[in-house]
Amino acid sequence: MTFAEDFLEDGLEKAMVDEYFEEELERAGYDGMEMDETPNGMRIVLRAEKPGMVIGKGGSNIREMTDELESKFSFQDLSIDVQEVEEPDLSASIVADKLANSLERGWYFRRAGQTTIERVMENGAQGSEIIFTGKLTGARSRVEKFNRGYIKHNGQPAEDIVEEGHSTAVMPLGTIGVKVKIIPPNAKLPDSFNVKEDVDLDEVMTDGIEDLLSSPEESDDGEDSDEDDTTDESDDEDDTGDDDLPEEEIIE
Repeated sequence: MTFAEDFLEDGLEKAMVDEYFEEELERAGYDGMEMDETPNGMRIVLRAEKPGMVIGKGGSNIREMTDELESKFSFQDLSIDVQEVEEPDLSASIVADKLANSLERGWYFRRAGQTTIERVMENGAQGSEIIFTGKLTGARSRVEKFNRGYIKHNGQPAEDIVEEGHSTAVMPLGTIGVKVKIIPPNAKLPDSFNVKEDVDLDEVMTDGIEDLLSSPEESDDGEDSDEDDTTDESDDEDDTGDDDLPEEEIIE
């Protein structure tokens, strides 16, 4: 098997495991996982809003999932660790799932979107966007967006700092797609800067700054003196030219 084939097979396996956890842990607030192969066997680290529901009473749920994954994917010595999500309202995946559940319970999409995005911003997010797609109120499908703060939509920053989550709400008129984008509080934007106050200029001064900060009057005086010197030189050249001409040409 070539490197490319091995890479694709590992990616497909990871996607299938992630899809399995999304179905099994929907009510537990599943927020993704990391899968690594160690010398002691395969290790999976789950992130969930409610770790107790993932583990189950006496560890029954996690043992059942371990046995099923080992038989389905042929994992050897599989171990599953569970980590609790500290800020569920800043997790795009959890927020998207909650929005989908709210729509299925009968919440109006505008109320659900406005309430959710306000809660996300109150928890310190730099920006958030919620997008509903589908038959929201009638037979025609449409798109509704809710925006707060600052959101990057393209470029490398959009891939690095924007967290994105997806979910689907099954409604009587059809399915509604839910997309959530969040920029967390600790994200560093490429165009961000800090203004420092009460700073000693002598400590931050560099060579050449004194010339830029010089008074305009000094600059004007220097330009005037240069112009005067140039004028004097041109007058001297004119005088010298007249002296060199013959006397007859000067009279004419």
